Amino acid sequence: LNGGGAFPNNEKHSTMADWIELAEKMYQASIDDSLDGSNIPTMWGTDAVHGHNNVIGATLFPHNIGLGAANNIELMEQIAQATATEVMVTGIDWVFAPTVATVRDDRWGRTYEGYSEDPKIVKQYAAAVVRGLQGTPGENFLGDNRVISTVKHFVGDGGTVNGVDQGNNIASEKELFDIHGQGYVGGLQAGAQSVMASFNSWHSKKNHGNKYLLTDVLKEQMGFDGFVVGDWNGHGQIAGCTNENCPQAINAGLDIFMVPTDAWKPLYENTIQQVNNGTIPLSRIDDAVRRILRVKHRAGLFDKPSPANRIYSGKRELIGSKEHRALARRAVQQSLVLLKNKNNLLPLSPKQNILITGDGADNIGKQSGGWTITWQGTGNTNQDFPGGTSIYQGLAEQINNAGGQAILSIDGHFDSKPDIAIVVFGEEPYAEGQGDREDVSFYRENKKPLELLNQFKEQGIPVVSLFISGRPMWVNAELNASDSFVAIWLPGSEGQGIADVILKDSEGHTQNDFIGKLSYSWPNTPTQSRVNKGDENYSPLLPYGFGLRYNDTNFLADDLQELFAQTPKELPPVVIFNGTTKKPWQLLLFAGEYQFEANSNVHQFPGLSYKTTDKNIQEDAFNIRIDGSVKAGVKIVSFSNRIHDLKSTTESTSALQFSIKLQSHPSDEVNLSIYCSEGESCGHSLNLTNKLSQIELSKWHQLTVNLSCFTENGMKLAQTISPFELSSSGPLNLDIADISIVHASKEYLSNSCH
Repeated sequence: LNGGGAFPNNEKHSTMADWIELAEKMYQASIDDSLDGSNIPTMWGTDAVHGHNNVIGATLFPHNIGLGAANNIELMEQIAQATATEVMVTGIDWVFAPTVATVRDDRWGRTYEGYSEDPKIVKQYAAAVVRGLQGTPGENFLGDNRVISTVKHFVGDGGTVNGVDQGNNIASEKELFDIHGQGYVGGLQAGAQSVMASFNSWHSKKNHGNKYLLTDVLKEQMGFDGFVVGDWNGHGQIAGCTNENCPQAINAGLDIFMVPTDAWKPLYENTIQQVNNGTIPLSRIDDAVRRILRVKHRAGLFDKPSPANRIYSGKRELIGSKEHRALARRAVQQSLVLLKNKNNLLPLSPKQNILITGDGADNIGKQSGGWTITWQGTGNTNQDFPGGTSIYQGLAEQINNAGGQAILSIDGHFDSKPDIAIVVFGEEPYAEGQGDREDVSFYRENKKPLELLNQFKEQGIPVVSLFISGRPMWVNAELNASDSFVAIWLPGSEGQGIADVILKDSEGHTQNDFIGKLSYSWPNTPTQSRVNKGDENYSPLLPYGFGLRYNDTNFLADDLQELFAQTPKELPPVVIFNGTTKKPWQLLLFAGEYQFEANSNVHQFPGLSYKTTDKNIQEDAFNIRIDGSVKAGVKIVSFSNRIHDLKSTTESTSALQFSIKLQSHPSDEVNLSIYCSEGESCGHSLNLTNKLSQIELSKWHQLTVNLSCFTENGMKLAQTISPFELSSSGPLNLDIADISIVHASKEYLSNSCH
């Protein structure tokens, strides 16, 4: 497999030849029968979730939330078939799509991977995507122009408590089927050949190890005769399992482990040993092998030419083809939802002087969201999207061709007052749990767009807001400050589809009316993240199915409630370490040029020693001892230095808080640091030496440092890779516990930088 952000030779700009070469090498190795006489061809799976999104130059379709708003079954099938074609160009034959989660809490970081809060839409879309990827049974099923599909993640991932990714679903079995199971009904009826198990639990039992769900329900009651594949080391989360050892998953009904690290080697040996000693029945292995071979036969892998010699392999012209981009552009047009249109401002005449502003205006990566070239969709520039079009580029082409003037100004500055301002703003890209939120307020994430909107409003400039997001969000203040407001979701690589709707043609006629309707209810408060059609006391700001057309009367006034439902003081802390390091963080130790992950309770290496210790309960703290021979310390970083947006969980009254117990006072400078993404000149350090020199030894003390001490000195919280580092070049011996981001009064924090 290649997951999000994985490429041949780990090269982001791999060519078609690189992809084909790797596919061919794996295939040839698999059919080499010189060792044991077997020649069973491989199949390669890829996360092509909105187009062939790991490949530079591929067509990127709107994410599922936007396609749900379009509510066009035929369009879905066409998109899936186009995706299958682009996947086959690279010699790959298996796709990890569609995601068929029915999302119930919009705080979930994978909300945009769901089509709708309505299980009926999810069921219909699942069937359409499976048909598009695989063909129709009895007609063109799994032919030379199709790939194997995967409905995922079985089951209930969209219904976890508080929308926590990989969390616990406590729905009744009836709800599990009626709400979360309908995508599998649709997908399996259309002939889906693989199902991916989900990370989540159902009533506290991990699905990867739930025999009732995987075997009794999926395979027996639902009659599924394809194979069940695990998610990324998902088996390792089962109670009693590790990534290297998990007979429970096989016995529960998992047919293929997804184990993308070197853990596969001990897992392989352990599994053989467990079959030999009877822990895993041989009949269970036979069933898994039979299912895998059945799918490979149905897909024609035993009869097709090798990957390099298949009909679409290496046909570079099909990647991002004109036809596929036109299809994606049409999908963008149909996915847009008009929430507000005061005084019928839209559609705009392209003959005006139009200022196009906001950090999403000319940013194809931001408009495409997560699962875009990289896993999180970050670290990309417009140059990484050859053939793609930013929102600004699409608007500018039509405006300039019609005789108007398109002015790009990301920060909103202008020399000559424009007739109209189009502000493009919204969420930064994210994927999976890194997109989980405490609430659905956009303002807490980024206050700059509202400042821009109010600035234009004060200057008497009409404003059109184009809102990029992977979920409905509480944007009452932004709605109030906008004359027109469009939810554009995550439109992908074809940004000109937006110009096709919001601009008139050069003759003054409407090009395309809005047809998109909300497939998710729009929240009435920042804490109203669980608002679904049919719920008791259903009271959204805008209901499921809402969406204005150009001839409709505007619905929203400029007087929506803007006060936050909670005061910052009442907001929950963001826990980073409380005995264990919380996802997505890991604890690292460093001394000079050496760096180690703290993965056991004792570490000793030149310059630094580490051990776990107790504060309130067993091993809820740790001790570091620096001998002063080299600069050393401890830091908490995100996995693989991935960017984590702490801005979305903080306020101006937020602080970094941690507990320490000094065994000796420092003799050299001690620094507390926070760092941003690699390649960014951001981050800041504070000198804590004076503070530490004054506190009493051998007693726990709580230190609280205002985050503004860092942000006012260049730290960009939206690009955090390390929220905590403590270091010194001199001898130091101290215990650390309870690291978190908290909210406190401004008065309490006023002197915390000193």
